[in-house]
Amino acid sequence: MSRGLLIAALRSGSGKTVVTLGLMRAFARRGLAIAGAKCGPDYIDPAFHAAATGRASYNLDSWAMSPAEIAALAAETATGADLVIAEASMGLFDGVPAADGRSGASADIAAATGWPVLLVHDVSGQAQSAAAMLAGAVRYDPRIHIAGVVLNKVGSERHLRLVREAVEVTGIRVVGALMRDSELAMPERHLGLVQASETQNLDQRLERLADRVSAQIDLDQVLALAAPGPDGGTGNPIPLPPLGQRIAIARDEAFSFVYPHVALGWRVAGADLLLFSPLADEAPPADADVCWLPGGFPELHAGKLAAAANFLRGLRRFAETRPVHGECGGYMVLGQTLTDAAGTMHAVAGLLPVATSFAKRKLSLGYRVARLLRDHPLGRAGTVLRGHEFHYATGLEGSSNAPLADMTDAYGGDWQAVGSRLGNASGTFFHTIARDS
Repeated sequence: MSRGLLIAALRSGSGKTVVTLGLMRAFARRGLAIAGAKCGPDYIDPAFHAAATGRASYNLDSWAMSPAEIAALAAETATGADLVIAEASMGLFDGVPAADGRSGASADIAAATGWPVLLVHDVSGQAQSAAAMLAGAVRYDPRIHIAGVVLNKVGSERHLRLVREAVEVTGIRVVGALMRDSELAMPERHLGLVQASETQNLDQRLERLADRVSAQIDLDQVLALAAPGPDGGTGNPIPLPPLGQRIAIARDEAFSFVYPHVALGWRVAGADLLLFSPLADEAPPADADVCWLPGGFPELHAGKLAAAANFLRGLRRFAETRPVHGECGGYMVLGQTLTDAAGTMHAVAGLLPVATSFAKRKLSLGYRVARLLRDHPLGRAGTVLRGHEFHYATGLEGSSNAPLADMTDAYGGDWQAVGSRLGNASGTFFHTIARDS
C-alpha cells in the first residue's frame, strides 16, 4: 500500500519547496515511484512536482473540496506510487474561518489523509527558541502527527549543534539539516516561482537539489516516517463537471494554469481535451464544443498574442457559435485591450467589453465563492463555485458589460457582481477549483 508524507512549515519562505523537490528527485533516483500533491490553491508548485516525479500532482483543498473529493483525489494520487510527497501551503495551520476540517489549512489535509507531517523549519536568527516553536506546533492540533523536522538555513556547525540538541530534548526527531545556501532557492517573480516550463536547466537544478538533500537529510529516516493514506472511499475525483464533450484548452507559457484535478475529472467523465497554443498562433480546434482560456502570464507575452492573427481570428470565429470562457489571464485576453507592466497597450480579442492593465498593479488574493447569474457551461444559473483569485491586474468593464456572477470572499463579505459576459464569450478573474458541496 502506498504511503504518504506532508512537507510543511510554520510560515511561508521556510524552504518547503526546496526540500519537497529534493526529496522527490532523491527518492525517484532510488527507484521508488513518487507522486506529488499540493495543499491549497497553487498552479506552479504542482508543475515542478510533475517535473521531479514524472507524474501529475493534484491539489487537495479542504476549503474548496468536499471530504469525499479529497479522499478520492488522495487515493488517485497514491495509485501506482510507492510514496506520496505532499507539499503544504503557507504555514501548516494557516487557513480561513470555516467549519472544522474545511479551513483550507494544510493541517486539514494531514488530518484527512492520515499522512504524517515533516516540518521544514528555518532556524536563521534562532537557536534554542526553535525548539520552543516546534514543541508548540506538535501540541497545537491533536488531529495530526508531526513526525520529524528538517532544520533549514543553518549558519554553522556550532549553530546546528545548539538547535539540534534543544529540539531533540523535546522529543522531536531531527532527520536532517540544510546549511544556508542562496543557490538552493528557485527563481521567482510576482506570482511566486517562475513556471517549471520556463525554468532554465530545470532537470539539472532538480539533480543538484537531490544531491544536497541526499547528503544532508537522512532519506531512510524520512521514508520511515511515511504512513498509509485514505483508501478513497466511494468518492469520484470530479470536483468540476466537464464544460462539454470536446473542450479546446489554450496551453502554452501564456496559458498554463489548468488544475490537474480539473483535467483529470473531465477525462474521467469522458470529455476529450484538445490543446492548442495561442503563442504558436494556433486557433481553437474547429471541432470543439467549447473553448477554455485558462490563466497564466499573458501579460509577459502581450505583444506576441496581439500579433497572433490566426489565433485571434479563429477565437472570434469560434465565439460566433460556441462558448468561449476565460479565467484570469484568459479573461484579460478576451477583453478589448491588455496593458503590460511597461505601460504599452495591446489590442487583444475584443470579445468582452473589458480593459485590463498591469501598469498600476493591485494585488487581489484569496478564496472566493461565486454564484452564476445565468446558465453557463460551468453550471446552471445559481450554481455556486468555490475557487480563488490571485492577480495583480486591474480591470475596467465597459458600460455595456453584463456580469458573469456574484462573488464574495471566505470571510462573508458583501456579494459583488464580477466578470463579464457578451454573446458566447465570458470571463472572470476567478479561478474555479470545485462546485460547492
